[in-house]
Amino acid sequence: MIAALDFNTAFRKSLFIAGALFALTPIADPPLALLLGLILSQTIGHPYKSYNSTATKYLLQFSVVGLGFGMNVFEAARAGREGLLFTVASISLTLIVGILLGRMFRIDKKTAFLISSGTAICGGSAIAAISPILKADENQISVSLGIIFILNSIALFVFPVIGHQLNLSQSQFGIWAAIAIHDTSSVVGAAQKYGLSALHIATTVKLERTLWIIPVGFLTAFAFNNRSSRVKIPYFILLFLIAMAIHTFIPKTAFITDWFVIMAKKGMTLTLFLIGAGLTREALKTVGWKPLFSGLILWILISVGSLSVILWTIKH
Repeated sequence: MIAALDFNTAFRKSLFIAGALFALTPIADPPLALLLGLILSQTIGHPYKSYNSTATKYLLQFSVVGLGFGMNVFEAARAGREGLLFTVASISLTLIVGILLGRMFRIDKKTAFLISSGTAICGGSAIAAISPILKADENQISVSLGIIFILNSIALFVFPVIGHQLNLSQSQFGIWAAIAIHDTSSVVGAAQKYGLSALHIATTVKLERTLWIIPVGFLTAFAFNNRSSRVKIPYFILLFLIAMAIHTFIPKTAFITDWFVIMAKKGMTLTLFLIGAGLTREALKTVGWKPLFSGLILWILISVGSLSVILWTIKH
């Protein structure tokens, strides 16, 4: 019996590692890696579940910094200026509508605010930063994360298809993905599939958006009367800016930095594999239909609304 259990555990671990290695091959693109991770989590489970959250967090940060080595400071600044107005307007509107939907569906206030924050700013990272300020419990955090990850998974497959159907330019798609897709990993994955220019624009606008964790965190502390909580600042964005500066102002480093970019893209694909693997049956069971429906409506509104504005204001 013990030998059989040991063999089963070893087999599951071997299969999982094989899946992770496949995600690093040229065959695997971000959507395929996410799907593979999801299939493995629903069939064999996640043999390294306790390490998944930490591994995903640091691998995502490494990958984002690595992408900076392939980007130009001046082009990024131009993209950031172009997306600034959309960022401010969409974050404010998403938070307001999310709170109203929470009241409409009679969802717990903290859960509704976490879903709204995750949709408005940067998915799981925003939820992780805001939840201690709210003093949210484990169930509220799990429900919010589950909804965000489910919608992220859908977006990774659907957005590039819609972009091609509507003949969106690289700039249009990059800004749209950064605004309407929750997590940085899925934004980068979708934009990477769409094109290099879209990838650069989406990454810049999304990281600019991520910085809004700070003011939203302070407003949350004020609104929920918990001013003693500290807001976690995403310091890896500073490393991303440094990487861009090295690529822009020290071109002789290209023979090294080009490899960093390649590694970063594969790292992002592996990140999405781990995110898919993290969507276990237990995680999916925690999500109720009311919070899910509320999150879905909010996501559709921000997706359709931002796309309409982008098509109207940003030309090919």
